[in-house]
Amino acid sequence: MEGFLQVEDGPRAVSQTIEHWLGLFYVQQASTGVAAPVLDPQPGERILDMCSAPGGKTTHAAELMEDTGCLVASEISENRIRGLLGNVYRLGHPNILVVAGDGRELPEQARFDRVLVDAPCSGEGTLRRRGGRPPHQSKSFLGYVTGAQRGLLAKAIRLTTPGGTILYVTCTFAPEENEAVVDHVLRTEPVDLVPIDLPVPSAPGLTSFGGQAFDPRLEGAARIYPHHFDSGGLFLAKLRRLDGDPDGGGAGAQPDAWGSVPRLFPGEDDADVDGLIDVATSDLRDRFGVAASTLAEVDWVYRGRRLWLHSLSEWPLDAWNEGAWRPISVGFRAVEFDSRGRPRPTNDLLRWLGAALESRTVDLDDGQLRALIGREALPLAEELRGPVALRRGVDVLGRGAATQDGLKSEIPKARAADLGRVIAG
Repeated sequence: MEGFLQVEDGPRAVSQTIEHWLGLFYVQQASTGVAAPVLDPQPGERILDMCSAPGGKTTHAAELMEDTGCLVASEISENRIRGLLGNVYRLGHPNILVVAGDGRELPEQARFDRVLVDAPCSGEGTLRRRGGRPPHQSKSFLGYVTGAQRGLLAKAIRLTTPGGTILYVTCTFAPEENEAVVDHVLRTEPVDLVPIDLPVPSAPGLTSFGGQAFDPRLEGAARIYPHHFDSGGLFLAKLRRLDGDPDGGGAGAQPDAWGSVPRLFPGEDDADVDGLIDVATSDLRDRFGVAASTLAEVDWVYRGRRLWLHSLSEWPLDAWNEGAWRPISVGFRAVEFDSRGRPRPTNDLLRWLGAALESRTVDLDDGQLRALIGREALPLAEELRGPVALRRGVDVLGRGAATQDGLKSEIPKARAADLGRVIAG
Protein backbone atom coordinates (compact mmCIF):
# COMPACT_ATOMS: atom_id res chain seq x y z
CA MET A 1 0.00 0.00 0.00
CA GLU A 2 1.86 3.04 -1.24
CA GLY A 3 -0.84 5.64 -0.66
CA PHE A 4 -4.50 6.47 -0.48
CA LEU A 5 -6.78 8.43 -2.76
CA GLN A 6 -8.37 11.37 -0.93
CA VAL A 7 -11.68 12.33 -2.56
CA GLU A 8 -13.11 15.71 -1.60
CA ASP A 9 -16.70 14.81 -2.49
CA GLY A 10 -16.60 11.56 -0.52
CA PRO A 11 -17.25 7.89 -1.32
CA ARG A 12 -20.67 8.54 -2.85
CA ALA A 13 -19.14 10.71 -5.57
CA VAL A 14 -16.48 8.08 -6.26
CA SER A 15 -19.09 5.31 -6.51
CA GLN A 16 -21.04 7.28 -9.12
CA THR A 17 -18.45 6.62 -11.81
CA ILE A 18 -18.33 4.20 -14.71
CA GLU A 19 -15.24 2.53 -13.19
CA HIS A 20 -17.14 1.72 -10.00
CA TRP A 21 -20.19 0.53 -11.94
CA LEU A 22 -17.96 -1.81 -13.95
CA GLY A 23 -16.51 -3.29 -10.76
CA LEU A 24 -12.98 -1.96 -11.20
CA PHE A 25 -12.77 -0.87 -7.56
CA TYR A 26 -14.50 -0.99 -4.18
CA VAL A 27 -15.03 2.07 -1.98
CA GLN A 28 -14.01 1.70 1.66
CA GLN A 29 -12.25 3.66 4.37
CA ALA A 30 -8.50 3.79 3.91
CA SER A 31 -7.91 2.21 7.33
CA THR A 32 -10.08 -0.76 6.37
CA GLY A 33 -7.87 -1.38 3.36
CA VAL A 34 -4.94 -2.50 5.52
CA ALA A 35 -6.69 -5.66 6.74
CA ALA A 36 -6.42 -7.91 3.67
CA PRO A 37 -2.70 -7.16 3.11
CA VAL A 38 -2.01 -7.97 6.79
CA LEU A 39 -3.85 -11.29 6.36
CA ASP A 40 -1.57 -11.74 3.31
CA PRO A 41 -3.57 -14.34 1.35
CA GLN A 42 -1.54 -16.05 -1.36
CA PRO A 43 -2.62 -17.41 -4.75
CA GLY A 44 -3.92 -20.96 -4.49
CA GLU A 45 -4.53 -20.91 -0.73
CA ARG A 46 -7.58 -21.90 1.32
CA ILE A 47 -9.00 -18.77 2.93
CA LEU A 48 -12.00 -18.23 5.21
CA ASP A 49 -13.68 -14.87 5.92
CA MET A 50 -16.01 -15.61 8.83
CA CYS A 51 -18.00 -12.33 8.84
CA SER A 52 -17.74 -11.25 5.24
CA ALA A 53 -20.56 -8.81 4.34
CA PRO A 54 -20.59 -6.38 2.66
CA GLY A 55 -17.49 -7.81 0.99
CA GLY A 56 -14.76 -5.15 1.02
CA LYS A 57 -12.15 -7.30 2.76
CA THR A 58 -13.42 -10.43 0.99
CA THR A 59 -13.00 -9.04 -2.52
CA HIS A 60 -9.66 -7.42 -1.58
CA ALA A 61 -8.42 -10.85 -0.44
CA ALA A 62 -9.69 -12.44 -3.68
CA GLU A 63 -7.72 -9.89 -5.66
CA LEU A 64 -4.55 -10.67 -3.68
CA MET A 65 -5.18 -14.36 -4.39
CA GLU A 66 -5.32 -13.54 -8.11
CA ASP A 67 -8.73 -15.27 -8.23
CA THR A 68 -7.20 -18.69 -7.50
CA GLY A 69 -7.52 -21.12 -4.60
CA CYS A 70 -10.72 -21.05 -2.57
CA LEU A 71 -12.07 -18.15 -0.55
CA VAL A 72 -15.07 -19.10 1.62
CA ALA A 73 -17.11 -16.03 2.55
CA SER A 74 -19.45 -16.74 5.47
CA GLU A 75 -22.16 -14.37 6.66
CA ILE A 76 -24.91 -14.79 9.27
CA SER A 77 -27.28 -12.04 8.09
CA GLU A 78 -29.50 -12.89 5.14
CA ASN A 79 -30.04 -9.19 4.40
CA ARG A 80 -26.31 -8.48 4.41
CA ILE A 81 -25.67 -11.47 2.15
CA ARG A 82 -27.54 -9.64 -0.62
CA GLY A 83 -25.03 -6.79 -0.46
CA LEU A 84 -22.13 -9.25 -0.31
CA LEU A 85 -23.33 -11.06 -3.43
CA GLY A 86 -23.87 -7.78 -5.24
CA ASN A 87 -20.26 -6.80 -4.65
CA VAL A 88 -18.84 -10.24 -5.48
CA TYR A 89 -20.74 -10.27 -8.78
CA ARG A 90 -19.99 -6.61 -9.58
CA LEU A 91 -16.26 -7.11 -9.05
CA GLY A 92 -16.35 -10.48 -10.84
CA HIS A 93 -14.27 -12.65 -8.50
CA PRO A 94 -14.78 -16.31 -9.52
CA ASN A 95 -12.86 -17.91 -6.60
CA ILE A 96 -15.38 -16.97 -3.87
CA LEU A 97 -17.76 -19.50 -2.31
CA VAL A 98 -20.49 -17.76 -0.28
CA VAL A 99 -22.17 -19.61 2.59
CA ALA A 100 -24.88 -18.45 4.98
CA GLY A 101 -24.44 -19.24 8.65
CA ASP A 102 -23.08 -18.23 12.02
CA GLY A 103 -19.31 -18.45 11.89
CA ARG A 104 -19.31 -19.98 15.38
CA GLU A 105 -21.22 -22.98 14.01
CA LEU A 106 -19.18 -23.73 10.89
CA PRO A 107 -18.17 -27.40 10.55
CA GLU A 108 -14.62 -28.36 11.45
CA GLN A 109 -13.91 -31.18 9.01
CA ALA A 110 -11.53 -29.06 6.93
CA ARG A 111 -8.94 -26.44 7.81
CA PHE A 112 -7.83 -23.22 6.17
CA ASP A 113 -4.45 -21.61 5.59
CA ARG A 114 -5.72 -18.23 6.79
CA VAL A 115 -8.88 -17.08 8.55
CA LEU A 116 -10.17 -13.53 8.83
CA VAL A 117 -12.41 -12.63 11.77
CA ASP A 118 -13.84 -9.19 11.04
CA ALA A 119 -15.89 -9.40 14.20
CA PRO A 120 -19.15 -7.61 15.02
CA CYS A 121 -18.37 -4.80 17.43
CA SER A 122 -19.60 -1.55 18.99
CA GLY A 123 -18.25 0.41 16.00
CA GLU A 124 -16.62 3.28 17.87
CA GLY A 125 -14.17 3.69 15.00
CA THR A 126 -17.02 4.61 12.63
CA LEU A 127 -18.31 7.58 14.64
CA ARG A 128 -16.89 10.21 12.31
CA ARG A 129 -18.41 8.50 9.29
CA ARG A 130 -21.73 8.58 11.13
CA GLY A 131 -21.47 12.30 11.87
CA GLY A 132 -20.44 11.65 15.48
CA ARG A 133 -23.53 9.57 16.24
CA PRO A 134 -22.85 6.20 17.88
CA PRO A 135 -24.44 3.10 16.34
CA HIS A 136 -27.77 2.12 17.85
CA GLN A 137 -27.18 -0.66 20.40
CA SER A 138 -29.40 -2.37 22.94
CA LYS A 139 -28.47 -2.47 26.61
CA SER A 140 -27.56 -6.13 26.30
CA PHE A 141 -25.35 -5.59 23.24
CA LEU A 142 -21.97 -5.30 24.99
CA GLY A 143 -22.60 -8.44 26.99
CA TYR A 144 -23.53 -10.30 23.85
CA VAL A 145 -20.86 -8.95 21.53
CA THR A 146 -17.81 -9.85 23.62
CA GLY A 147 -19.08 -13.41 23.93
CA ALA A 148 -19.65 -13.56 20.18
CA GLN A 149 -16.17 -12.19 19.52
CA ARG A 150 -14.55 -14.80 21.75
CA GLY A 151 -16.59 -17.56 20.15
CA LEU A 152 -15.73 -16.48 16.61
CA LEU A 153 -12.02 -16.19 17.37
CA ALA A 154 -11.88 -19.57 19.13
CA LYS A 155 -13.67 -21.21 16.20
CA ALA A 156 -11.30 -19.51 13.73
CA ILE A 157 -8.33 -21.02 15.55
CA ARG A 158 -9.85 -24.51 15.35
CA LEU A 159 -10.45 -24.03 11.62
CA THR A 160 -6.85 -22.98 10.91
CA THR A 161 -4.16 -25.44 9.95
CA PRO A 162 -1.08 -25.52 12.26
CA GLY A 163 1.27 -22.76 11.16
CA GLY A 164 -1.60 -20.87 9.58
CA THR A 165 -2.71 -17.29 10.20
CA ILE A 166 -5.71 -15.83 11.99
CA LEU A 167 -6.41 -12.09 11.72
CA TYR A 168 -8.79 -10.58 14.28
CA VAL A 169 -10.19 -7.18 13.28
CA THR A 170 -12.70 -4.75 14.76
CA CYS A 171 -13.63 -1.15 13.99
CA THR A 172 -13.87 -0.16 17.65
CA PHE A 173 -11.51 1.25 20.27
CA ALA A 174 -12.98 -0.63 23.27
CA PRO A 175 -10.24 -2.74 24.93
CA GLU A 176 -12.82 -5.25 26.19
CA GLU A 177 -13.64 -6.04 22.53
CA ASN A 178 -10.04 -5.96 21.35
CA GLU A 179 -7.09 -6.72 23.62
CA ALA A 180 -9.22 -8.53 26.21
CA VAL A 181 -10.60 -10.91 23.56
CA VAL A 182 -7.15 -11.66 22.13
CA ASP A 183 -5.63 -11.94 25.63
CA HIS A 184 -8.17 -14.66 26.39
CA VAL A 185 -7.20 -16.85 23.42
CA LEU A 186 -3.50 -16.31 24.06
CA ARG A 187 -4.10 -17.89 27.47
CA THR A 188 -6.47 -20.65 26.38
CA GLU A 189 -5.78 -21.58 22.74
CA PRO A 190 -2.72 -22.91 20.84
CA VAL A 191 -1.75 -19.59 19.26
CA ASP A 192 1.01 -17.02 19.37
CA LEU A 193 0.75 -13.34 18.46
CA VAL A 194 2.62 -12.14 15.37
CA PRO A 195 3.72 -8.47 15.63
CA ILE A 196 2.15 -6.28 12.96
CA ASP A 197 4.27 -3.73 11.10
CA LEU A 198 1.84 -1.54 9.17
CA PRO A 199 2.92 0.68 6.25
CA VAL A 200 0.71 3.45 7.66
CA PRO A 201 0.73 5.43 10.93
CA SER A 202 -0.67 3.45 13.86
CA ALA A 203 -0.34 2.84 17.60
CA PRO A 204 0.62 -0.39 19.38
CA GLY A 205 -1.90 -2.56 21.15
CA LEU A 206 -2.59 -1.96 24.83
CA THR A 207 -0.95 -4.10 27.51
CA SER A 208 -3.19 -2.74 30.27
CA PHE A 209 -6.37 -0.73 30.65
CA GLY A 210 -8.54 0.27 33.61
CA GLY A 211 -6.41 -1.69 36.04
CA GLN A 212 -6.49 -4.87 33.93
CA ALA A 213 -3.20 -6.25 32.60
CA PHE A 214 -3.09 -7.95 29.21
CA ASP A 215 -0.51 -10.31 27.74
CA PRO A 216 2.58 -8.18 26.98
CA ARG A 217 2.71 -9.64 23.48
CA LEU A 218 -0.35 -7.53 22.67
CA GLU A 219 1.94 -4.57 22.14
CA GLY A 220 2.46 -6.22 18.74
CA ALA A 221 -1.18 -5.65 17.81
CA ALA A 222 -2.10 -2.45 15.97
CA ARG A 223 -4.55 0.36 16.64
CA ILE A 224 -5.45 2.89 13.96
CA TYR A 225 -7.09 6.08 15.18
CA PRO A 226 -8.85 8.63 12.93
CA HIS A 227 -6.05 11.17 13.29
CA HIS A 228 -3.40 8.76 11.98
CA PHE A 229 -4.26 9.30 8.32
CA ASP A 230 -7.64 10.96 8.27
CA SER A 231 -9.69 7.78 8.22
CA GLY A 232 -11.71 5.51 10.51
CA GLY A 233 -10.60 3.50 13.51
CA LEU A 234 -9.41 -0.10 13.37
CA PHE A 235 -7.89 -2.73 15.66
CA LEU A 236 -5.88 -5.65 14.25
CA ALA A 237 -4.26 -8.64 15.95
CA LYS A 238 -2.45 -11.30 13.93
CA LEU A 239 -2.13 -14.80 15.36
CA ARG A 240 -0.26 -17.92 14.28
CA ARG A 241 -1.84 -21.30 14.94
CA LEU A 242 0.47 -23.66 16.85
CA ASP A 243 0.35 -27.45 16.68
CA GLY A 244 -1.94 -27.92 19.67
CA ASP A 245 -4.68 -30.54 19.31
CA PRO A 246 -3.89 -32.66 16.21
CA ASP A 247 -7.63 -32.78 15.41
CA GLY A 248 -7.91 -29.00 15.42
CA GLY A 249 -10.41 -29.11 18.26
CA GLY A 250 -13.20 -30.78 16.28
CA ALA A 251 -14.31 -34.39 16.52
CA GLY A 252 -13.36 -36.22 13.35
CA ALA A 253 -11.51 -33.23 11.90
CA GLN A 254 -9.44 -34.07 8.85
CA PRO A 255 -6.66 -31.64 7.90
CA ASP A 256 -6.89 -32.54 4.20
CA ALA A 257 -10.66 -33.02 3.92
CA TRP A 258 -11.00 -30.96 0.77
CA GLY A 259 -12.43 -32.15 -2.50
CA SER A 260 -12.87 -31.13 -6.10
CA VAL A 261 -15.83 -28.91 -6.94
CA PRO A 262 -18.63 -30.98 -8.50
CA ARG A 263 -20.40 -29.89 -11.65
CA LEU A 264 -23.75 -30.06 -9.81
CA PHE A 265 -24.40 -27.59 -6.98
CA PRO A 266 -25.57 -29.19 -3.70
CA GLY A 267 -29.31 -29.87 -3.74
CA GLU A 268 -29.67 -29.75 -7.52
CA ASP A 269 -31.42 -32.51 -9.46
CA ASP A 270 -29.47 -34.49 -12.01
CA ALA A 271 -28.87 -32.73 -15.31
CA ASP A 272 -26.74 -33.23 -18.40
CA VAL A 273 -24.23 -30.71 -17.14
CA ASP A 274 -21.43 -31.75 -19.48
CA GLY A 275 -23.79 -31.36 -22.43
CA LEU A 276 -24.86 -27.90 -21.27
CA ILE A 277 -21.23 -26.86 -20.82
CA ASP A 278 -20.41 -28.01 -24.35
CA VAL A 279 -23.34 -25.99 -25.73
CA ALA A 280 -22.39 -22.88 -23.75
CA THR A 281 -18.66 -22.94 -24.51
CA SER A 282 -19.29 -23.66 -28.19
CA ASP A 283 -21.61 -20.67 -28.34
CA LEU A 284 -19.02 -18.42 -26.68
CA ARG A 285 -16.40 -19.63 -29.14
CA ASP A 286 -18.45 -19.63 -32.34
CA ARG A 287 -20.75 -16.67 -31.72
CA PHE A 288 -18.58 -14.33 -29.64
CA GLY A 289 -15.09 -15.38 -30.75
CA VAL A 290 -13.89 -16.27 -27.24
CA ALA A 291 -10.66 -18.26 -27.45
CA ALA A 292 -10.58 -21.62 -25.70
CA SER A 293 -7.55 -20.47 -23.70
CA THR A 294 -9.65 -17.73 -22.07
CA LEU A 295 -11.78 -20.35 -20.31
CA ALA A 296 -8.99 -22.85 -19.68
CA GLU A 297 -8.44 -21.81 -16.05
CA VAL A 298 -12.10 -21.80 -14.98
CA ASP A 299 -14.80 -24.40 -14.51
CA TRP A 300 -18.58 -24.60 -14.33
CA VAL A 301 -21.28 -25.52 -11.83
CA TYR A 302 -24.94 -26.07 -12.70
CA ARG A 303 -27.46 -24.47 -10.37
CA GLY A 304 -30.96 -23.06 -10.81
CA ARG A 305 -31.10 -23.78 -14.58
CA ARG A 306 -27.91 -21.77 -15.05
CA LEU A 307 -24.21 -22.44 -15.44
CA TRP A 308 -22.04 -20.61 -12.91
CA LEU A 309 -18.39 -19.87 -13.70
CA HIS A 310 -15.78 -20.36 -10.98
CA SER A 311 -12.03 -20.72 -10.54
CA LEU A 312 -11.98 -22.71 -7.28
CA SER A 313 -9.34 -25.41 -7.30
CA GLU A 314 -11.19 -27.24 -4.49
CA TRP A 315 -13.77 -26.67 -1.76
CA PRO A 316 -14.57 -28.02 1.72
CA LEU A 317 -18.29 -28.64 1.30
CA ASP A 318 -18.11 -32.37 0.63
CA ALA A 319 -16.35 -32.81 3.99
CA TRP A 320 -18.53 -30.43 6.01
CA ASN A 321 -21.20 -32.12 8.06
CA GLU A 322 -24.78 -30.90 8.00
CA GLY A 323 -25.62 -28.03 10.29
CA ALA A 324 -26.99 -24.53 10.59
CA TRP A 325 -25.34 -23.27 7.42
CA ARG A 326 -26.00 -23.54 3.70
CA PRO A 327 -24.13 -22.83 0.47
CA ILE A 328 -25.34 -19.76 -1.43
CA SER A 329 -23.20 -19.31 -4.52
CA VAL A 330 -19.91 -20.24 -6.13
CA GLY A 331 -18.26 -17.81 -8.55
CA PHE A 332 -20.97 -15.97 -10.50
CA ARG A 333 -23.90 -16.70 -12.81
CA ALA A 334 -22.50 -17.06 -16.32
CA VAL A 335 -24.87 -18.71 -18.80
CA GLU A 336 -28.66 -18.90 -18.85
CA PHE A 337 -30.75 -21.09 -21.15
CA ASP A 338 -33.95 -19.88 -22.77
CA SER A 339 -37.14 -21.93 -23.20
CA ARG A 340 -35.67 -23.57 -26.31
CA GLY A 341 -32.44 -24.50 -24.53
CA ARG A 342 -30.34 -21.86 -26.27
CA PRO A 343 -27.45 -20.40 -24.22
CA ARG A 344 -27.44 -16.72 -23.26
CA PRO A 345 -24.33 -15.30 -21.56
CA THR A 346 -25.16 -13.20 -18.50
CA ASN A 347 -24.26 -9.56 -18.05
CA ASP A 348 -21.68 -10.58 -15.42
CA LEU A 349 -19.99 -13.02 -17.79
CA LEU A 350 -19.84 -10.54 -20.68
CA ARG A 351 -18.28 -7.88 -18.45
CA TRP A 352 -15.81 -10.46 -17.10
CA LEU A 353 -14.84 -11.54 -20.63
CA GLY A 354 -14.39 -7.94 -21.79
CA ALA A 355 -11.71 -7.70 -24.46
CA ALA A 356 -11.86 -11.48 -25.02
CA LEU A 357 -15.09 -10.92 -26.97
CA GLU A 358 -13.97 -10.69 -30.59
CA SER A 359 -17.36 -10.63 -32.30
CA ARG A 360 -21.01 -9.69 -31.77
CA THR A 361 -20.16 -6.55 -29.85
CA VAL A 362 -22.13 -3.38 -30.56
CA ASP A 363 -20.40 -0.05 -29.93
CA LEU A 364 -22.58 2.69 -28.45
CA ASP A 365 -22.17 6.37 -27.75
CA ASP A 366 -23.79 7.91 -24.66
CA GLY A 367 -26.85 9.09 -26.55
CA GLN A 368 -27.54 5.61 -27.87
CA LEU A 369 -26.89 4.14 -24.46
CA ARG A 370 -29.36 6.50 -22.81
CA ALA A 371 -31.96 5.50 -25.38
CA LEU A 372 -31.42 1.81 -24.67
CA ILE A 373 -31.60 2.39 -20.91
CA GLY A 374 -34.89 4.17 -21.55
CA ARG A 375 -36.13 0.94 -23.18
CA GLU A 376 -36.00 2.28 -26.73
CA ALA A 377 -34.98 -0.05 -29.55
CA LEU A 378 -32.15 1.11 -31.81
CA PRO A 379 -31.88 0.30 -35.50
CA LEU A 380 -29.13 -2.14 -36.42
CA ALA A 381 -26.81 -1.59 -39.36
CA GLU A 382 -26.30 -5.31 -39.90
CA GLU A 383 -28.44 -8.40 -39.80
CA LEU A 384 -28.09 -9.79 -36.29
CA ARG A 385 -30.34 -11.91 -34.16
CA GLY A 386 -29.91 -13.08 -30.60
CA PRO A 387 -27.67 -11.95 -27.75
CA VAL A 388 -24.93 -9.37 -28.30
CA ALA A 389 -22.45 -7.56 -26.06
CA LEU A 390 -23.01 -3.83 -25.50
CA ARG A 391 -19.80 -1.82 -25.44
CA ARG A 392 -18.99 1.80 -24.56
CA GLY A 393 -15.46 2.68 -25.64
CA VAL A 394 -13.28 -0.21 -24.49
CA ASP A 395 -15.71 -1.28 -21.75
CA VAL A 396 -18.22 -4.08 -22.17
CA LEU A 397 -21.31 -3.08 -20.20
CA GLY A 398 -23.53 -6.13 -20.54
CA ARG A 399 -25.97 -7.91 -22.77
CA GLY A 400 -28.26 -6.67 -25.48
CA ALA A 401 -30.69 -8.47 -27.77
CA ALA A 402 -30.69 -8.07 -31.54
CA THR A 403 -34.32 -8.52 -32.57
CA GLN A 404 -36.42 -7.86 -35.66
CA ASP A 405 -37.47 -4.60 -33.96
CA GLY A 406 -33.88 -3.50 -33.43
CA LEU A 407 -31.32 -3.53 -30.64
CA LYS A 408 -32.62 -3.73 -27.07
CA SER A 409 -30.87 -3.60 -23.72
CA GLU A 410 -31.01 -6.61 -21.40
CA ILE A 411 -29.07 -5.00 -18.58
CA PRO A 412 -31.18 -5.50 -15.42
CA LYS A 413 -33.42 -2.56 -14.63
CA ALA A 414 -31.77 -1.49 -11.36
CA ARG A 415 -28.27 -1.76 -12.80
CA ALA A 416 -29.37 0.12 -15.93
CA ALA A 417 -30.78 2.92 -13.77
CA ASP A 418 -27.42 3.22 -11.97
CA LEU A 419 -25.62 3.26 -15.32
CA GLY A 420 -27.94 6.01 -16.55
CA ARG A 421 -27.02 8.18 -13.58
CA VAL A 422 -23.34 7.51 -14.18
CA ILE A 423 -23.31 8.55 -17.82
CA ALA A 424 -25.51 11.56 -17.05
CA GLY A 425 -22.54 12.79 -15.07
